[in-house]
Amino acid sequence: MDEAAVDGSSARTGGTDRTDRTGGTGGTGGTGPTARKGRTSAAGSALEKSLRVLEAVAAPGGPHRLADLTAAAAVPKSSTFRILASLIDQGFVRQEADSRYGVGPRLRGLAALVGAGEPATIGRILGELRRATGQTVHLALHSGQTITYIRKLEGGEDQPFRTASRVGMRMPLHTTAIGKSILAHLTADEVRELIAATGLPRRTPHTLTTAGALYAQLAAVRARGFAVDDEENEPTIRCIGAPVLGPTGRPVGGVSVTTVAFLVSREEIEAYAPALCAAAEALAPLL
Repeated sequence: MDEAAVDGSSARTGGTDRTDRTGGTGGTGGTGPTARKGRTSAAGSALEKSLRVLEAVAAPGGPHRLADLTAAAAVPKSSTFRILASLIDQGFVRQEADSRYGVGPRLRGLAALVGAGEPATIGRILGELRRATGQTVHLALHSGQTITYIRKLEGGEDQPFRTASRVGMRMPLHTTAIGKSILAHLTADEVRELIAATGLPRRTPHTLTTAGALYAQLAAVRARGFAVDDEENEPTIRCIGAPVLGPTGRPVGGVSVTTVAFLVSREEIEAYAPALCAAAEALAPLL
């Protein structure tokens, strides 16, 4: 089915999505009672799929095409369209004149409420870390198979560079300092499942692309309390990151210090680790 056909009005009237209800090509297989009830599928529960579609709509670069949202959310196209129709009706998504999908007023309002409720101490802690290091500081949340940057403070005014990262950007776990600090505190099964689902794609010549190399580095992260991204995600960029742990000890996100490799050596950036880890500990009760 092409995108133009899916964009017809029939999907807005609650038509049956036979492929999704029976598990379809990406489902758990079979057409028994469990599959017909739509409890689970390879794409996840109805709520999981809806949240992934909403997250894809809110990703930078929008408004987005239906095909791009389908790919980003890993949800069948017919299901994606049906979810979007409901989100449009509720005001969380807006359909543009060119049939692309963007953030709706209710989602913007929700984002404003969340931002307004953020403790002022988060900004203070990040500001103190930037002053202590003189470098760019990021705060990110763990979001499924990626991290999402939610705060960024550029380094001092005397820095001759600006990093390309931005708030809202999603990045892989295995290539970033924050991501590896999070992976180090997940269970072995969770890490194996992530590798099976996403692989370890190469972003630079220094990216860890084998499970053995990644496992070895995660063990080192647990031992020293922070992770290093040594030009593994982006050429010339060197970072250290520490996890922000929730009440149960599971990582909810992480904080990092970012430098350029030709100005700050690995030994120099690792000297920032005590300030970084102190900031991560201070942020824990606030996220």
